[in-house]
Parts: sequence; structure tokens; C-alpha cells
Amino acid sequence: MSSQAPAHEDAHEAHHGHSHGHQAGHGTFRSYMTGFALSVILTAIPFWLVMSGVFESPAVTAVLVMAIGAIQIVVHMVFFLHMNPRSEGGWTMMALIFTIIIVAIALSGSLWVMHHLNTNMMPMSPEMMKNMP
Repeated sequence: MSSQAPAHEDAHEAHHGHSHGHQAGHGTFRSYMTGFALSVILTAIPFWLVMSGVFESPAVTAVLVMAIGAIQIVVHMVFFLHMNPRSEGGWTMMALIFTIIIVAIALSGSLWVMHHLNTNMMPMSPEMMKNMP
């Protein structure tokens, strides 16, 4: 009998905690409810910010909405996908870091494109509109 773990494990052993080094995080009812509550709160706050016009500057509102959206992505990954540094030998944490980087690139790129479209495509004043063909 070899002292090394088999190449594939029995599903029954893996499910009941007799796995050989690949502990997957299992959520509890409390962790799912915490994730659900955070998701509801992180959805309601941007809705309230936009609908009530708390900030006069649309740029401040947009930055806050996008920051809360990025936080909500991390909440979903931690509470519902069970990403933590212990499961799967740390590879899920690498996936979390990769996702955060991709989301940051996508959000900053979207803001950059929207800003330049607004700056370069929208008229600056009503007088400019009168001079349009």
C-alpha cells in the first residue's frame, strides 16, 4: 500500500472530510444569510444614492456605485463561492485576486471610455448646437 494519496478520491471520502489535502469550503446557513444580507444592503445603497441625488456631482456618485459594485463581487465570491486561502491549496485565493484585477481593469476602462465619449461627442454649449448642420 502506498503512503501517497490516490490520483482520484472516492466522492464519499471527499464529501465527508476524509479528503487528502483538498478541503473545499462548505457554507453554513449563517454564512449564506450573512452573504444574502450584505448583497441586499450593497444593492440598496447604490439605488438610494442614485435615486435620492445625495451628491451633487455625478462623478462622485458613479465612483461610489462602482466601488460598492466591486465590493459586492468580492462578497459573492467569498460567501457564495467559498473562496478563501485554505481551500484548494490556495488556488481559489489566486482566482479571487485575478478577479479583482480584471474587475478593476474593466471598471476603470469603462469609466475612461464613458468620460471620453462624453467629452468628445457631446456638444459643449447650446451655441455649438445652433451651428450644427
